[in-house]
Parts: sequence; C-alpha cells; structure tokens
Amino acid sequence: MTEVKTQEGVLPTKELYHPNIGSYQQAYKESIEKPEEFWSKQAQVLDWHRRWDKVLDESDAPFYKWFVNGKINASYNAVDRHVLRNKRNKAAYIWVAENGDEKIITYDGLYRRVNNFAKALLELGIKKGDRIIIYLPMILEAPVAMLAAARIGAVFSFVFAGFGAGALAERINDSKATMVITADGAFRNGKVVKLKSIVDEAIEQTSTVRTVVVVERTKIDVQMEEGRDIWWHIVTRDSHAYVEPEWMDSNDPLYILYTSGTTGKPKGAVHGNGGYSVWIANTLKWAFDPEDDDRWWCAADIGWVTGHSYIVFAPLFLGLTSIMYEGAITFPAPDRMWEIIDRYRVNILYTSPTAIRTLMRYGEKYPKMHDLSSLKVLGTVGEPINPAAWKWYYENIGKSNCPIIDTYWQTETGGFMISPSLSLGLPPLKPGSATFPMPGIDPVILDDKGNEVPNEEKGFIAYKRPWPGMFLTLNNDPERFKKTYFEKYKGMYYCGDYAIRDKDGYYWLLGRADEVLNVAGHRLGTIEIEDALIASREVAESAVFGKPDPVKGEVIVAFVVLKEEFEHDRDIVTNLRKRIREDLGPIYVPEEIHLVKLLPKTRSGKIMRRVVKAVALKQLPGDISTLENSVSVDEIKAAIESFRKEAGD
Repeated sequence: MTEVKTQEGVLPTKELYHPNIGSYQQAYKESIEKPEEFWSKQAQVLDWHRRWDKVLDESDAPFYKWFVNGKINASYNAVDRHVLRNKRNKAAYIWVAENGDEKIITYDGLYRRVNNFAKALLELGIKKGDRIIIYLPMILEAPVAMLAAARIGAVFSFVFAGFGAGALAERINDSKATMVITADGAFRNGKVVKLKSIVDEAIEQTSTVRTVVVVERTKIDVQMEEGRDIWWHIVTRDSHAYVEPEWMDSNDPLYILYTSGTTGKPKGAVHGNGGYSVWIANTLKWAFDPEDDDRWWCAADIGWVTGHSYIVFAPLFLGLTSIMYEGAITFPAPDRMWEIIDRYRVNILYTSPTAIRTLMRYGEKYPKMHDLSSLKVLGTVGEPINPAAWKWYYENIGKSNCPIIDTYWQTETGGFMISPSLSLGLPPLKPGSATFPMPGIDPVILDDKGNEVPNEEKGFIAYKRPWPGMFLTLNNDPERFKKTYFEKYKGMYYCGDYAIRDKDGYYWLLGRADEVLNVAGHRLGTIEIEDALIASREVAESAVFGKPDPVKGEVIVAFVVLKEEFEHDRDIVTNLRKRIREDLGPIYVPEEIHLVKLLPKTRSGKIMRRVVKAVALKQLPGDISTLENSVSVDEIKAAIESFRKEAGD
C-alpha cells in the first residue's frame, strides 16, 4: 500500500499499473504522440472477427471513422467468448428486485437468453439495420434485449421507463422503429407503473410499429392487440436456440440514445460498434481497475448512457459480475443501498452525486447499520460532485479507505473523458475535481472567442482531437451534429460545459454553460451557489435558478432541503445567507431561500431545475412525466405562497 494525500487526509490506495503501457503519464503521452499504435494495442481488449485496415479515418471530419473495415459483434464479446473460455459458470448479474427477491444469471444463462431472444427477433421479422425501441424497467430482460438486438445487427434505442407517452412517441417516430419491447408494468416505490398502457398511448401517435413484445413482470391486466402484441415468454420458448452473430462493420450503428429534450427536440446520439466498444472497455478498466472476482455495482438506470456503457456493455466485455437493482434507493427504507452492499459484498460502487446527497439527508445512522467493509473503490457520475458530498461519501461509505473515482463524461462521449485512473496510477485526489483526462483525450479551456484561458480561470471545455468512443452522428440530423458540436470552435468538439484547470493541471467541471445566471452584469454559475449551500452542515440538497428582475436582470432564488435532523426555521436561512456572503461574496447571496422537504427529481435521481423554476414563477413546467414524486411540486408552490404572504405580496 502507498499513501496518497488528499485535501481530506491520507487515502491508502493500491499502486497498480497496466502490464503493457505502464503509468498514467506514459500511457497518456503515447496516446497523444502515437495514437495509431496506442489504439491498436487497446483494441485487443476485444475479439475481432476481422482486423481493421486503419485505426482512424479523418477524411470526412467531423464524421470520424474508427477501426476502418474492422468487423466485430458486441453480443459475441459480451457473452460468447466468456462461455467459450473459462467463465461459463460465473455470475454475470446478481439481480435484486425492489421487494428484495433475487436472481443470479451466469454467463452461460445470459448466453442462452440472448440467443433465444435473438431467434425470436428474427422470427418476428427484425433484420440487420432495423430499428427497435426498448422500453423496459431494470429487469434482466433489458440487457438481454439489448444484446439480442446487437447480435443480429438491429439498432436499438432504449427509452428510460420513466418517460411518458409523448416522449416515447417522439423517439419512436424519429428512429422509425418497427418494434417496441416493453413490460406489463414496473415496480417503483412499492407501486406499479403501467408501462404497457403508456406504450399503447404512444403508438397511437406513431405509424411505424408493427410488433410489441411484452414482458410479464407485474402480472397486471393489460390490453393485448391481436396480430401486434405478443408475450416475451411465448416467443422465447426455444431454450436451446443459437443465432450466429452478425459481424458488424466497426462504424455500423449499435444504438441510438436520445438526450434530454428540455431545451428543444431530443437529439438521437448514434454510437457505433467498434470504437465505442473499445473505449468503454478500456475506460472502465483504467478508471476502476476491477479484478476478476470483484462485484461491480453501477447504481444507474439502463435507460441512460451510464447504464448502456457501464451496466451492460463494458462490465460484460470484461467478464465482470454486476449487481443490478430494480427499484428506488430509498425504498422501502433509506438504507436500501447499504443493505445491498452488505448482503452481496459489493466491492466497487458507482453512483451519482444526487444519490449521495439524497442519502446524506438521512444522516450517518443508516450506513452504520450495515457492514460496508467489502467496498474498496467508490465512483461518481452524472454531474460534478460538490466537496461536501465527496467528503461524506469518502468518510461514511468508504470509511476513509476507498479512492473516489469522479468521472466526467456525456451521452455523446460514450464513456469517461476525465477521471482518476486506478490502474494507470492514481493521482492525489482533490474533492470535487475529476482530476486528469483519460488517455487519448486532449482537452482545452477556451473563452467565447476561442482563446485559451490561463489556469484558474473559468472557460468552455473543448476537445482538440477525436477519441474512439465519440458518437458517429445525430440520427436523421447530420447538420445539427456539425452545428451543435463542431462549429463553435472549428476542428474541436464542444460539449457545452464550463470548467477550470487549476495550477496543478487538475480539471474542475462546473456544469452546463447554459446554467448561468446574469446578476447585475455578473455571470454566475448555478452550481457554485448550490455547492456553497450544500457545504453547510444543515443542507442535504439545493436547486438554484434565476428570477427575472427589472433592475438586476436576474436575482438568485434557491430551494433547499435540510438534513433529517434539522428543523425549518428562519435562523437557518439567515445563516445560509451569511455563509454564502463569506464564501463567495455578496453578489452570490440569493434574494430568496426557500426551505422545502422535497425537490422535483427524475426517477433516475436528477433534480429537475426547470420544473422548480417553472412552478416557482407560475409558468407551465412542460413535460413532467419523468417526475419521481408530484408532491415535490406542491412543496414548491406552498413555499412560494408562504413567502408571498409574509412579504405582503
């Protein structure tokens, strides 16, 4: 063991290095200076049916092509090769239902299920290049459906099971899907979400769907349209099927995943077979260094890119055992996550800062109820983690003995872009910083005119060169692909995020550039204010937005959820104002601070700031079909109404 100093004390970590490329500095240098040689070596993490002719073709930039003319199949790499070698009887998934039931599926069991459903897809008329929608909860049929589609070369689009009929219909129409795979319903917080009914409503707004395959999960009554709808268990009766993998070109599409539609029409990011697979397998290995007998838990939803990359494809490519949990992390009690870690001896936990802050609210008593000593690595994903949450996670969950792998990336990037690397050499960790770029990633921080800003100054983060995991294009919209991501800074990928590079070269991600307030001519990031609020010992969660003001342009409004042990009172609000003034300066002090018990969140745990703002300003909040709890909207309304009464408004 070697000691690595952090801002929070001393962090013990293993000093492990990749056998071929040595330390992080060596690997990074090779990836930038000799990218063809570097990526040729890294591509060997997978089995290829035909080796590529060229690592990277930039002739039609920004439509980059990786591993040109290479032939590969993601399903084969996820299951077949493990069955053919030495992992046939190893657990691929340990699945935990919301009610605590469990199923364990081995690599051989997964192989059989994937082949059975691949045969069913072929018999139902699905062929290479066809588009299918997967609208499933966190059940084992979800990865099976994804891998079966990949096996036959069908392009799938997984739609998060929290979306409503309108959002689902929009994605069906854009992808021109001919099949939807769904379930009768899903369990969530002890209740049933009627998925099949949502699908029926969505299909009324579409014209391309010919077949609906339905998994029987909740056993509720559903309408089954004759000639269109069919049960999963009926079409997968052949338990000994075998389907030869379709050997896909490296740059053939694997899946389409739609990004958020809160600021316009959802964008269908198209990821390919070869480069994407190489990228996610290597980034998981570099960042977390999972060992063969580790139990890996990516506590996300398969419907998001985190689930695609790090619940399904990358862990299976590496032959890992993954925990897969069906329900909400606070149901039936706030110790559900810790109970699962204890019961299944989880070694690596990868979750979101939002989830951490949610669980922080309930205090230390719940994690103390369980043995978390099996954990050796922690990770975060989805948004920048504020230092207070980092510290709580490190001390209370990792017992000050687990490095935190803070990963920064996006739907469009496929996998981790900036992250500590356990296998290549872990750097000293700074709470709140994602540390350094992954090999092959060449970031730069620029001002609005494209000039590189000095260290310690905020700017827009962009990337000077392509990487294997980047998306191929936007579905049906190549012009939007070029305009959105490559026009702001010519020749560079622009992702729309603010960042700072400190004097030691560490990267600090500051959230979306469009989440900026203009207060009396000062451009302030909402995340800075939220972090300052959460740093207070009383605060569990916060959401900040800008309210129009005739004098200042905007004033700051904050909604705050207190930790369980604190009562709502005016002294807390006064103290919060004082601390923000001291920490950030008077310009950052919110005009209004409202204490609420809940904030509107998606079912994946992200705070819906647009809903907070819309409800507070008496505007239409737009689509709230992904809302976890509608009571949170009532909380916002009640807080505003109380504030107005007190103000005599």
